[in-house]
Amino acid sequence: MSVARLKDYRGPALFSYGFRPFFFFGSIYAGAAMLVWLPAFYGTLQLGTAFAPQDWHVHEMLFGYIAAVVAGFLLTAVPNWTGRLPLQGGPLVLLFSIWVAGRLAVSVSAWIGWGLAAAIDSLFLIVLAAAAAREIIAGRKWGNLQIVVIVSLLAAGNLAFHLEAHFAGHAEYATHGGVAMVIVLIALIGGRIIPSFTRNWLARQRPGKMPSPFGRFDAATMAFTVLVLSLWVARPHDRTTGVLLIACGLMHLVRLVRWTGYRTFADRLVLILHVAYAFIPAGFILAALAAFDLIAPSAGIHAWTGGAIGTMTLAVMSRATLGHTGRRLEASMATHLIYASVIVAALARICAALEVDHTQALLAVAGMAWAAAFLGFAAAYSGAFCSPRRF
Repeated sequence: MSVARLKDYRGPALFSYGFRPFFFFGSIYAGAAMLVWLPAFYGTLQLGTAFAPQDWHVHEMLFGYIAAVVAGFLLTAVPNWTGRLPLQGGPLVLLFSIWVAGRLAVSVSAWIGWGLAAAIDSLFLIVLAAAAAREIIAGRKWGNLQIVVIVSLLAAGNLAFHLEAHFAGHAEYATHGGVAMVIVLIALIGGRIIPSFTRNWLARQRPGKMPSPFGRFDAATMAFTVLVLSLWVARPHDRTTGVLLIACGLMHLVRLVRWTGYRTFADRLVLILHVAYAFIPAGFILAALAAFDLIAPSAGIHAWTGGAIGTMTLAVMSRATLGHTGRRLEASMATHLIYASVIVAALARICAALEVDHTQALLAVAGMAWAAAFLGFAAAYSGAFCSPRRF
């Protein structure tokens, strides 16, 4: 974003650009919600939500935290795509307030009623999709409308979650659908930014093999991913689904190898993107093993959520924050610790599903490491979020 397009803004730096409030408070919420979830899981805390405790945990990660990250990313990317002014000041405060209202409504939905809470909570993604569509259409960047479609599907998935949780007592299909949509989103965006950032860094370092650009194989992988995840949502324990999950996981693994991440060890901001994406094929393989009744289904789900989603969002948030606040693209010691913490959290949560004799201890490790990663990110980057861009 050029200085000229932001120079007229005179309000708080926190609301000068969409990524600032949503990345900052989204990460705080992700860490704090985990600290609430742990005692709720162990039965020492009673939540005031109409959701079952597990559904609250899933919903607030998928449609609370992830929705905030998607908003931060989208509100940062759209001005670059369209050349139009970013959302800032009063309109940004209003959009952020809608997100906060959704979090509050869900947390007290047992008192205000599930219907009112669902209406308040559903509004955020709908408004976000409409705002993004308006800017993309005004800028005539028609190819980017696919992102709006995915956000709209997330909005529909959020509403479906509320409905299923209320009428069925547990939002199993909506949970799988929400996870599937976010994985598709990460695979789509990751397929653009990971090889691009890797190529840019390698070009400045030394000659050698470069990442393969987005091509027919990537397009085929994405189409197959949508098909396989749709089958997984509908029939997660079917043997045919299991075979297709393995095939899809191998395609994502080949895709990852083609991006030459093994050459980026010296730059942790680039390397972490490859590490995060590696959890996607891992999730497919673990989900396939669950389809054959060999392991618990939660192993694959948490490889995707705690691993791919958690690690990728921190990777993107840290890199985008440094770049868009005028700071050097270097991973500090704090950033290294943040990345290490979220990887520990993901691995511990996967192992908790596999090592049933140590589940309780591993869950505690996973929860505390997750909270350390996200609250650590908020603390380490708070100065960048709350101060003007460096020139």
